[in-house]
Amino acid sequence: MLTAQQALDHLLSHAQAVSESENVPMQASLGRVLAQNVDSLVDVPPLDNTSMDGYAVRTADAKVSGSVLKIAQRIPAGSVGTRLEPGTVARIFTGAPVPPEADAVVMQEDCVIVDGASDQVQINATPTPGQWIRRRGEDLSAGKVALTAGTFLRPQELGVAASAGLTHLSVKRRVKVAAFFTGDELSLPGEPLKPGGIYNSNRDTLLACLQSLGCDATDFGIVPDNLAATRQTLRKASKDHDLIITSGGVSVGEEDHIKPAVTAEGRLDLWQIAIKPGKPLAFGAVRKSDEAKAGEAWFIGLPGNPVSSFVTFLLFVRPFILKLQGRVEEKVQPYPMRADFDWLKADRRNEFLRVKINANGGLDLFPNQSSGVLTSASWGDGLVDCPPNQPIKAGDLVKYIPFNALLG
Repeated sequence: MLTAQQALDHLLSHAQAVSESENVPMQASLGRVLAQNVDSLVDVPPLDNTSMDGYAVRTADAKVSGSVLKIAQRIPAGSVGTRLEPGTVARIFTGAPVPPEADAVVMQEDCVIVDGASDQVQINATPTPGQWIRRRGEDLSAGKVALTAGTFLRPQELGVAASAGLTHLSVKRRVKVAAFFTGDELSLPGEPLKPGGIYNSNRDTLLACLQSLGCDATDFGIVPDNLAATRQTLRKASKDHDLIITSGGVSVGEEDHIKPAVTAEGRLDLWQIAIKPGKPLAFGAVRKSDEAKAGEAWFIGLPGNPVSSFVTFLLFVRPFILKLQGRVEEKVQPYPMRADFDWLKADRRNEFLRVKINANGGLDLFPNQSSGVLTSASWGDGLVDCPPNQPIKAGDLVKYIPFNALLG
């Protein structure tokens, strides 16, 4: 069986970023991937300005605490002051440009208006040059790169682009993903359960994961457990999508039709990955039509057990999609945390245990680690990456991966 890293390397070696892009208004770019570098149109800030309410001073005039200086001008945000004469200060407010000749700002808490002289202020703290001054262009410089191609656009990136003076951004088109689910035992919530049936939780879990990644997802629903229906759905799904993902039917039982269906409609590598949960995983491609020039849609088949499906999506499908998006993404690195539990029944496979950070800064283990217990993923806030054949004792340092690093 392949290790998790070997399987991931194989997937990523095949993924290539979509080439098409479009120019969209700022707010429409949220959750998209930047197609090209963005240069700032302006310096940010455009002038030296104050980061505090207080008084703009010449440090030469306030070398000792208690210096009394004349208030010569008042500069609110949105206005520009005049040259600061020796022996004077400017009353200034956060965001206002610092007047010429002023080289520091003293915050108002360190200043007192002199009794009976409303135009004089006592400076009770000795300022240093540059104090509380934000320099022109210290955030962004006109003509310099503000955001780089491949950036996933979150609210903060939109703010950077707006401060750079941009109204539209060039973004990669959305990756188009088709999803369907196999299993005659499955019903959708709201429908009556079949005899021996269960509700399909994987549909909502996986479609939500795709949405969090900014994909254009199409739900092909629940497909009957037969070869003809599976092949027909693969043909439909391949036509207008970059990737097809399925849940269930990737094992080797008589009712598992994904392998023969994908083999008939394209090509397939079927792995037995040495991880738990999530041993079965299929990867390949489905022809968009019988014409050679029509191309292929990538295919990833996930296990049917809900925790297995969720974990394998995070570990394999997510990074594959990020590469299709052309997104610059650092590899998610586990970091060491203290286990406050024992896990003594080490498995020969690489295990991913559902855990939660406790009030003492350690990790608690969900008591039922079955691949069918999806509440373990809802209860937990991350995974412990447990190497093969390695038991865990309370107090050991383990490799922790938070869910928030694997979603979106």
